[in-house]
Amino acid sequence: MLFSQDLIRSLATAVDLVNTPLATVADLVALVERRQVCNPDELTGADLEAVRGSREEFHRVFTAPDQGVERLNKLLGQTTITMRLSEHDDQRLRLDPTAGQAPVAERLTADCGLALAYLFVHGEQARLRTCAAEGCSRVFVDASRNRCRVYCDSRTCGNRAHAAAHRARRRT
Repeated sequence: MLFSQDLIRSLATAVDLVNTPLATVADLVALVERRQVCNPDELTGADLEAVRGSREEFHRVFTAPDQGVERLNKLLGQTTITMRLSEHDDQRLRLDPTAGQAPVAERLTADCGLALAYLFVHGEQARLRTCAAEGCSRVFVDASRNRCRVYCDSRTCGNRAHAAAHRARRRT
């Protein structure tokens, strides 16, 4: 499967949204700045609550992909998708699924929902994974060619799991 730069960016936004604890508006501001979603100065508690709702549904798409079509249809049904070509800071054209004035929750839902829907349309929903490391519940998209990734981050969770397995082998 070919992953375009825009698809990778949108899937990374979905993963970041699900994995980021959103306890305060400041947490939402940090996410919005990191993912360059909208102007973070205008975010409110109402935005936080709306994004939390979408976040929980996206988490369910990752953890129960057999119900993903239904959940994605529900999420996308909550948005007004208006496809536009827009230029961003890197001077590249991108396909933007929402109007510039849409609320942050709608922008995130449309962008992430369409990216995840693309995986389902192409039969690639098995790429939606939860980290296999003990004690880690982070989600990720396995974009590897051979679909064999099992850890959210090979440098942390992967190394920790491999080191624990090595220590266990040495004890026996």
